[in-house]
Amino acid sequence: MRKSFAIESLGCAKNLVDSELMASRLLAAGFEQVDPRKANLLLVNTCAFIDPAKQEAINTTLAHTRNREEGRSPREQKIIMTGCLSQRYARDLSISMPEVDAFVGVDCEPDIVRIAGEVLAGDGEKIYSTKVSKLLPDYGAKDFHYTPPHFAYVKIAEGCNHACSYCAIPRIRGAYRSRPMANVLREIQILTERGVREINLIAQDTTYYGMDRPASHEDLSALLRAANELPGDFWLRVLYTHPAYWNDSLIRTFAQCDKVVKYVDIPLQHISARILEEQRRRTSPAQIKALLHKLREMVPGIGLRSTFISGLPGESEEDHAELCAFVKEFRFERAGVFPYSREEDTLAAKMSPQVHHATRTRRTNELNMLLAANADEIGQACVGRVMRVLVDSPGIARGPWDAPDVDGAVHVDPSLPVGTFAEVTIADSIAYELFAEGAQDS
Repeated sequence: MRKSFAIESLGCAKNLVDSELMASRLLAAGFEQVDPRKANLLLVNTCAFIDPAKQEAINTTLAHTRNREEGRSPREQKIIMTGCLSQRYARDLSISMPEVDAFVGVDCEPDIVRIAGEVLAGDGEKIYSTKVSKLLPDYGAKDFHYTPPHFAYVKIAEGCNHACSYCAIPRIRGAYRSRPMANVLREIQILTERGVREINLIAQDTTYYGMDRPASHEDLSALLRAANELPGDFWLRVLYTHPAYWNDSLIRTFAQCDKVVKYVDIPLQHISARILEEQRRRTSPAQIKALLHKLREMVPGIGLRSTFISGLPGESEEDHAELCAFVKEFRFERAGVFPYSREEDTLAAKMSPQVHHATRTRRTNELNMLLAANADEIGQACVGRVMRVLVDSPGIARGPWDAPDVDGAVHVDPSLPVGTFAEVTIADSIAYELFAEGAQDS
């Protein structure tokens, strides 16, 4: 039988890195990557962060099983669910979804070649999973990427040590585990030598990097300064920072390193002192506001990106009003808000009173309206500026404040070469969408 596979990667960029590692292993073992409807082996790499992500994973997998049953995919196709959902619910899923051939947790993904062989042969296990996730693979061993050739995600750590009341990630991914700095730097150097122009550093919390290994004397500041000295013209973008672990040294690093994009992704989740305490965020309103003022003061041109959770159990109208006022005051360059999702086995799931779903939706919509108004003002403030952008596709680029897949875009002259930097002048804007001189009308 011809060995062929396809991977559908759901969820965040951290999941995408895991998918790239599995694909690299399968390709090295002689598998051919093909269209999902032609593959002998189909892997769905799942997310389990919130209920909509879980439902997407289940619906996507069931759609593939229907394709197989109805003859739109090979009858002999084997379907495997991997990732966070399998790590957390493998036993339940194996009962409720018997049409899936195997469930592979995150710690077993490095064994995907062996597992694939067993499943294809028809003598595999139904469940491949560990009870507690402890794995820290060499992510730099990847030689295949699902991202375009000009940008990549580099995972600098696995797991999380925080106990945020609404989040189940530590139960899924285990305790925080930092990669050695030399290993990360080697991966960055290999990527930039191949022509990658944007390195996006990711982890459950990038600011916690190295704190689990204090004897190493490695932290995010040291990593960024060392990466900044590597040869080549490229951006270093840092995603998923935690407000509790910023310090003056890290802020100075952002200000002084020319390759570090002046963009801070800092999920704050709320600003009410009572809600922050209920969320177990290890920060106070005063600390958050002082940090934001300091970032804007010490890093000229910084773009602040944040996310907020609306409707945590016990959130009052006063708490909501405080968050609205905060969003108005600080005018984040990029921001998003999500309604609270009740996750089992989390502290927040047991809290009361749970905010009614209609109230959560209303509050989320109100916050989104404020963010949209801010976006219009911020976009118009960019008109007339000369901006360095990275061209993603013909006519579409991203500026320093735009991370891949989550932020806005800059519409540019379609003749600009894809995968290169360009200097453009912003002529107009619609919220987070900017239009440079030479951009074609849509």
